[in-house]
Amino acid sequence: MQIFTRGQIQDTLEGKGYKYFTGGHYDVNIVGIRNSSTNNEITNKFDDTLTLSYKDSNDEWQYHEYKCTTDPGKHWAENIMNESGVAILKPGQYRGSHKLGLHQGKYEALRQKSPLKVYRDKNKDGNYDMIEENVQEGIFGINIHKAGGRVNGSTQIDKWSAGCQVFSKESDFNEFMDVCRKASDIWGNSFTYTLVDSSDICEI
Repeated sequence: MQIFTRGQIQDTLEGKGYKYFTGGHYDVNIVGIRNSSTNNEITNKFDDTLTLSYKDSNDEWQYHEYKCTTDPGKHWAENIMNESGVAILKPGQYRGSHKLGLHQGKYEALRQKSPLKVYRDKNKDGNYDMIEENVQEGIFGINIHKAGGRVNGSTQIDKWSAGCQVFSKESDFNEFMDVCRKASDIWGNSFTYTLVDSSDICEI
């Protein structure tokens, strides 16, 4: 069951002054939607959405939604690897931010290739603290990859994300990657990632 529509995604991005790609076949729009209803609580659940929209080879619009997390899991929020705090990707549009490449040297995913902005949170209070003065920009390995294991999808984030954007279901991720490979063949190995809050999505 879809939560949003392709039109809502396009209207939201264009309303923010972001680019919504309509240039041709497989000119993909990869948009993460962070669940605003959690009020920044660390739920440790895959309660966000990643959307993919593009025109196929028949010039028809395709739109997909996938269950994901745009937030780090509870494990890395409590067992902090970086002295500045765990990374939480800041909403925005990051042009040409990712490329096809190996995630941790294991399997093909979308790897960060240019700087992204993240909030750093280190107080372990059970909430994601998104404070402007704690923003850092750089290459942090904020990849777009999959969780593993369960056929029906992982339910707990745990160690699957320390800031990465992570699919719950492997089959969803595989479908997504198939489209990205087709896009790369046409447009080159460079992908824009956009993250917005669900409260920002334009109403139908």
